[in-house]
Amino acid sequence: MTSDFNIPKIGFGTYQRLDDEAYRTVTDALEIGYRHIDTAEGYNNEEFVGKAIAESGLARGDVWITTKVGPRSLGPGLVRPAVERSLEKLQIDQVDLLLIHWPSPHNEVAAEVYLEQFAAVYDAGLAAHIGVSNFTIHFMEKAAAVLGARPIRTNQVEIHPYHRNRPIVEHCLAHDIVMTAYSPLAKGAIAQDATLAEIGAAHNATAAQVALAYLLAEGHIIIPTSTNKDRIAQNFASTEISLSNAELLQIRQLDEGRRIVDGPWCPKWDV
Repeated sequence: MTSDFNIPKIGFGTYQRLDDEAYRTVTDALEIGYRHIDTAEGYNNEEFVGKAIAESGLARGDVWITTKVGPRSLGPGLVRPAVERSLEKLQIDQVDLLLIHWPSPHNEVAAEVYLEQFAAVYDAGLAAHIGVSNFTIHFMEKAAAVLGARPIRTNQVEIHPYHRNRPIVEHCLAHDIVMTAYSPLAKGAIAQDATLAEIGAAHNATAAQVALAYLLAEGHIIIPTSTNKDRIAQNFASTEISLSNAELLQIRQLDEGRRIVDGPWCPKWDV
């Protein structure tokens, strides 16, 4: 990660947090100490996220905001208006990190069409940094070709102890692109994992906290979410857990390629 890309390594995810719940949970997260909030055009909550941040009392420069342009806004001439709507809802002039949420489903829009628009948005200063989400190696190569010298800062993909997603992770790391892990707790599946619980017992931590600490130790950015303030705080406390090399090895061995997010809108995943 380059020195000018100072993204907090733990962020609060807002997927499925709607309306007042988005406002409340972001407010709770900021009170707990999170300084990175992840939202998206497609989450339909940017207005409430922006309100929570604006009313937090924190300076704009103290809260990192990530948002994403959704598939419906990738067609010719659609990207910049979508970004401007997001900025208005978030009550900001520039977003810290702007991502393309998904490659266009079924390649309905050629990658070059939205990547060129994305470059223009970056050049216009609407985003301090740009990146992608759910991009496979195929789309990463297209992005690199179109964006040229503009740095792709992150690729946000599904990563958790049951799915290390190694092909795309290794490709991105080889190109100095940090990963952001979404669904880092495998939609709650890891909470009852015996190995994680055993490691957690040695650290006075939960299985979920161990999973998050593992992802941080692997060098990933993480964006866990919850509606429960205590759980939000527990997730944040995972930053204080230091796992041994032996424990990291144990956790890596849990990988079974269990992909949770998959559907007809997804690209052909790397295997």
